[in-house]
Formats: sequence, C-alpha cells, structure tokens
Amino acid sequence: MRTMSSERRAAIAVGALYIVATVAGLLAAAALGSLLQGPRALANLAAHKPQVMATAFFELVMAVAVAGVAFMIYPILKQDADTPGKQGLALWYVGTRITEGTLFVVGILGLLSLFALSREVTGAAASQPVQYQAAVNVLKTASDYSVVLGQSVFCVGAVMLYCLLYVSRRIPRWLSVWGLIGVPLMLAAGFSLAVTGDPNSTVSSIMYAPLGLQEMVLAVWLILKGFNSPAVTSPAGKGLVSRAQERSGE
Repeated sequence: MRTMSSERRAAIAVGALYIVATVAGLLAAAALGSLLQGPRALANLAAHKPQVMATAFFELVMAVAVAGVAFMIYPILKQDADTPGKQGLALWYVGTRITEGTLFVVGILGLLSLFALSREVTGAAASQPVQYQAAVNVLKTASDYSVVLGQSVFCVGAVMLYCLLYVSRRIPRWLSVWGLIGVPLMLAAGFSLAVTGDPNSTVSSIMYAPLGLQEMVLAVWLILKGFNSPAVTSPAGKGLVSRAQERSGE
C-alpha cells in the first residue's frame, strides 16, 4: 500500500490551514457585523454576547491557523534554501506569521475589553455612557489597528514566501507572481483605515480581493496537486544535472 509522503501531507495541511484562516476571518467579520458602529456601540455589545463571543472565537481560530501555515511550510522552505540568505528569509517568514497571529490576539483582547466595559455601563444612567466614550474610542482603535498591523506584517512575510516559492518553483510561477502583485494592494488596503475609519470599507475590500482569491487558488492547488519538485539552483546541483544529461546522451 502506497503511503503519503511528508511533503504531500504538508501541502494538504498548508492548503487546509489557508482555507481555515480565510473562512474564520470572514465568519468573524460576519458575526461582529456593525456592532461597533455608531454611538450605541456599547449597548450593542452588551446586548449581543453570543455574537461577541463568536467573533472572538473565530478570530482566535484565524490567529492559530496563520501561525500553523508557517510551521507546516517551513520544512519545505528550509529544504530548498541553498544559501544563508534564503535560510534567513524562510526563518523570518515564520516569525512574521507568529507576529501576525499575536497581533490578532491583541485585537481579540481589545474586543473583549470593550465587551466588559459595555457590561459595566449597560445599567448606568443615560448620561454616564458618554463619560466612557473616550475609553471606547481607544479600545476600538487599538482593536482595529492591531488587525491592520497584523495584515502589514503578513504582507512582509508574503513577499518573502512568494519570492522563495518563485525561485524554487514549488508552486507554478504565475501563482507566485499573482501573490507578489496582490501584496501591495492588501498593504494599501490596511492603511486605508486611516482615511476611511472603517477596516471593512468597500475600498479596502476591493483591494483585499486579489490576494484573498490568490490564497484560495493556492490552497486548492496544494490540496489537489501538492508541491512541485524543487528547482535546482545550487552550482553543485546544476553540475549533477549536467552530468546526468551528458550520460543520457551517450
């Protein structure tokens, strides 16, 4: 009975984790909805505990999944790294995804802090919640920007990842190029928060789309096809290939 190779298992795991992270992020956004919008944000949170808890749960799943992608793909990147520079990029990529997941956790803590504050002021007089508006604004801003910072760190790591995959040809090069094109758009989308004040604005959603779609195509590709054999880039490897080609022509 034929057993599945470790690379094939890693490819399936990476693809599945990409899908889990994306779906969890979408579910978190759907669960939260517009609860943090408008002057009655505190009252909305206090009255919708299930949605708040669901949002926190899905965001935690997303944070774990993005870190899991890095740990599962790192052995592949390390195996293909034939220079200290590539080895460093592979390790830095893992670091960026861990940092990204950590920043998402900070956002979760900000949301839960807002929820705790909302519970405290729910029964207060009508004038009292206004006194908490500054705290609400600070916590909401911290939560929003933790997501933006997480996305920014992700973009840095994505450049490293797709550069390594482009060189090694572990995935089709058009997929790597697609990723490299989508990264600056996603980075700009994150920083559009400073202009729109809404991390899920129409403008940012449009700019998120190219990289989001690329990741889903990549995920399905890895699950169905797996990683390609690595391209030979080292001088020693090229020499072996040349000698093999010469012998085959004899």
